[in-house]
Amino acid sequence: MQRSLYILLFVTLLFCYSGHAQMRSDNRRAQAAFEKAGNQLRNYQYDLAIVSLESAIALDTGFAAAYQQLGDIYRRQQNYGKAASQYAQVVQLDPTLTTLTWFGLGESLLYTGRYQEALPVLRRYLSTPGLDAAGKQLTTKYIADCEFSLAALKQPQPFHPHNPGPAINSPYDEYFPRLTADYRNIIFTRKENNQENFYESTQDSSGVWQTALLLQGDINSELYNEGAHCISPDGKYLFFTGCNRPEGLGSCDIYVSRREGGRWGAPYNLGAPINSSGWEAQPALAADGRTLYFVSNRRGGQGGYDIWKSELQGSGQWGAPVNLGPAVNTSYDESSPYIHADNRTLYFASNGWPGFGDKDIFRSQLDSADKWGEPTNLGYPINDHHEQSALTVSMNGKQAFFSTRRDDAVGGLDIYSFDLPQTIRPHPVAYLKGIIVDAESELPVQANVIVTDMLANETVYNEQADYEDGTFLAPLPFGKTYALHIKQPGYLFFSENYPLDDRTKINDAYEIRIALSRIKVGSTGILNNVFFDIDRYELLPKSKIDLDNLVEFLNLNKTVRVEIGGHTDNTGREAHNQILSENRAKAVHDYLLHAGIAAARLTYKGYGPSQPLATNETDEGRQLNRRTDFKIIK
Repeated sequence: MQRSLYILLFVTLLFCYSGHAQMRSDNRRAQAAFEKAGNQLRNYQYDLAIVSLESAIALDTGFAAAYQQLGDIYRRQQNYGKAASQYAQVVQLDPTLTTLTWFGLGESLLYTGRYQEALPVLRRYLSTPGLDAAGKQLTTKYIADCEFSLAALKQPQPFHPHNPGPAINSPYDEYFPRLTADYRNIIFTRKENNQENFYESTQDSSGVWQTALLLQGDINSELYNEGAHCISPDGKYLFFTGCNRPEGLGSCDIYVSRREGGRWGAPYNLGAPINSSGWEAQPALAADGRTLYFVSNRRGGQGGYDIWKSELQGSGQWGAPVNLGPAVNTSYDESSPYIHADNRTLYFASNGWPGFGDKDIFRSQLDSADKWGEPTNLGYPINDHHEQSALTVSMNGKQAFFSTRRDDAVGGLDIYSFDLPQTIRPHPVAYLKGIIVDAESELPVQANVIVTDMLANETVYNEQADYEDGTFLAPLPFGKTYALHIKQPGYLFFSENYPLDDRTKINDAYEIRIALSRIKVGSTGILNNVFFDIDRYELLPKSKIDLDNLVEFLNLNKTVRVEIGGHTDNTGREAHNQILSENRAKAVHDYLLHAGIAAARLTYKGYGPSQPLATNETDEGRQLNRRTDFKIIK
């Protein structure tokens, strides 16, 4: 149930107070002004009705029904401070005018952060004889909000928001900040003269944001509003909300646009089953690009607006959306989902979970059984009695961006950044950022990029590099070791491993340039993910990832014959190193034989320390020289 369903229908007050002493005024002019306000309310002329009611009160300061009506209008306009003062007048003049006075006063006090005053008022209303189920539910929730807020105010979180200034913010409203994984680009919505469009700012090498500019291309339009978006980690795809477009399936749908060079392509409606005849908006794309979270009021939810998710299928189509269920969604409204790059931490806004009144920002995390934990309110003063909205968190989990109204704003809603308290951070994430080129021509190669969690032997990223520039960006949870494989028909495959467990490098980009060699006699590929214990030649289990990729390569290239080479550094006796290198090469050779590769296509050789790639004077150099490779010999 949405809160708005229980907002007092103030027009009915004109009819339900008849016969009450203070329903009518003895002052004819005051009564005439009150009745005039009623006619204006029937025509939705709220501002005119306010003038008429103020006139009625000026003529009769004891006119309780006029105060009540004025409080209802202010509350409908979300001017809760003025609403509370009007209801307080009613309580003083005639506390029995209507029990709804107590609800309106309690809600208005809650929404202005006056929790201690709101509690007894709401409790009085909850004791109203014959109160319906909807009223009981909402009032009970409001009481829980007050109790939560009074406790949370005693334990404030450290909070020092920073306004990036006029490079991003303007006299207009800016909101929905979304950043690329490397934090070099921010795309946000700016509402100017009731028109919403996307703007982008880029951070220079010294960390200063440059003046935001309209996104170029076909994504912004003059006829429709664009907003409530997310951006893929590599900055190449923008998913956003478009409303009332001719090709839409419902009132609002989710669209996607691709960056092509410096311009954005024409938006594409994701269609069913993501979009429906209902309302779909506020997309959030997981870092692997395979899960899309969004908000919808479609049937099958918990009530109001819920957060749903859809998985990308092997066919390239989005699967049937799944509701996140009561662990996240409530019978009220959830919105603005943001899934962190750890793929386990969800930030979202809600007015259903205990909070400070209006929508607050919450965090929920997946447990080891992939179940969402109970949401945690981010606390005061990140949240307060005002409405909070979309939050974005950096890869390392330390910094957050959101929009809010503050005294130091450039104007209206401004975008701010702040350090996220340790207790509400996600798991830190690093990322591999690479470019793939042809080793000879230096031209980009649209190769397949696969990243595997070596301990779990689980693929965590499987995408193609960009067809224009050969780039890719793979966000990866920190604290694990990953194997990277690059594959493209006609080329040797590339392998490397990255231990992302050095906490001094959290949020560092592991930027790499990969030159793929074409398949030809003499070409050599290094098996960087083949491992042995020191001075041993038995293959370790984590070598399986590379070896299976070599098997796949040989099965795809039936005419290729390879030599497996073993290499050592110069530590120890040369004769011993020679034997060790031969045994290691033979271990790989035998693995390939057992995998079904014909013996006629395989040979092996130990080179000992005779073919170093780097100096043997450093640990790093010796590590490079200890390797296993394969060479095309036919």
